[in-house]
Amino acid sequence: MRRYPEYKESGVEWIGAIPAHWEMIHTKYLFRLVTEPAPQNHDYELLSIYTDIGVRPRKELEERGNRATTTDGYWLVKKGDFIVNKLLAWMGAIGLSDYEGVTSPAYDILRKIQPLNERFYEYLFRCGLYFTEFKKWSKGIMEVRLRLYFNQFGQIPLVFPPVDDQNKIVDFLDRKTGQIDELIRIKERQVELLQEQRTALINQAVTKGLDPNVEMKPSGVEWIGEIPKDRKVTRLKYICESIVDCEHKTAPTQETGYPLIRTPNIGIGHLILDDVHRVSEKTYQEWSRRAIPQSGDLILAREAPIGNVAIIPTDLKVCLGQRTVLIRPDKNKVYAMFLVYLMLGDETQVKLLGHSTGAIVHHLNMTDIRNLELPRLPSLPIQRKIANFLDHKIKQIDELISVEQRKIELLKEYRQSLISEAVTGKIDVRSEV
Repeated sequence: MRRYPEYKESGVEWIGAIPAHWEMIHTKYLFRLVTEPAPQNHDYELLSIYTDIGVRPRKELEERGNRATTTDGYWLVKKGDFIVNKLLAWMGAIGLSDYEGVTSPAYDILRKIQPLNERFYEYLFRCGLYFTEFKKWSKGIMEVRLRLYFNQFGQIPLVFPPVDDQNKIVDFLDRKTGQIDELIRIKERQVELLQEQRTALINQAVTKGLDPNVEMKPSGVEWIGEIPKDRKVTRLKYICESIVDCEHKTAPTQETGYPLIRTPNIGIGHLILDDVHRVSEKTYQEWSRRAIPQSGDLILAREAPIGNVAIIPTDLKVCLGQRTVLIRPDKNKVYAMFLVYLMLGDETQVKLLGHSTGAIVHHLNMTDIRNLELPRLPSLPIQRKIANFLDHKIKQIDELISVEQRKIELLKEYRQSLISEAVTGKIDVRSEV
């Protein structure tokens, strides 16, 4: 896009040049701190600020936080005010309220004191460009205790275009980000459909085989449904050499050593090692007392995400962390990758989730895991044939999913870049409205 006709230096290194007719002004000259306590026994909406979605009524998102017993004395919020989470402002917890309501006294409420378009400053504050500055001005002895108090926030320089420019930039960004968000939704739906296709393919192959004309019969287990006529129902423990519950304590980690497999590292059929923690030789020996993980063993997540299962690849020595279960298939009865697919099927996953218990964090107990009902397996050659077929098909689907996910990432990056360029005057969008 084109640039403005003339620029000048902003005087702020990280902002750089701005349009010649724009100004720079400190936050405290545009906004004031508001502390208006709510009256007793009020019926105002309780609002909160989230890094990903901005300001929302708490009742819409109860699972995201604890419910307040009373909101008497909370700060009153007017439509057009900004809510700032002092502790997380540098991570994006600052947003414009489209609601009348109240919010926690732990937050700051900012209200404009000059004519301006609040939506322009929401784009500015949440575009990411200011996050580093918010962190720099925050006070605290460590990162987790950093707080952006208003006397520091007020010192941060802001771009201040003429209000007419602000309005045009907001109109442009509303339209363009709406288009980008719609594209992202379309791509996310495509990913969901591909994932559903992958699951359906697994379900069909592991429960009914590769012959679409095979004669079927009721399995006798409602959640399994029909199975090929020559197959019965078995239990996981009958087709495994061992099923071992791993350590229940937290392993000490270090920068180098053996990969520590925790539940976030257990993907859908494969291990996720991009950000794996590591342990020493001593910890590896101690954590492997119950069972030494071997290539071809399965690792099941007992908690979040419940039911994810992955296979240990060849020549990889790993240490299993808490909330994981080691499953060693009996090679004379089951082909390991076939068992992975069988456990990833919709029906098995529903059964696992049905067994999960817990008031806050759901988990699986070992008895239910060992007694998990599965369709009795076909012969080993057929298992291998089915697994190889799924390996090929799933790889194709996963490649398509990766392409769509990369497109989503690029769209999000473009969205962020477009906002940053527009609100800091690097591109002139006034004629694009």
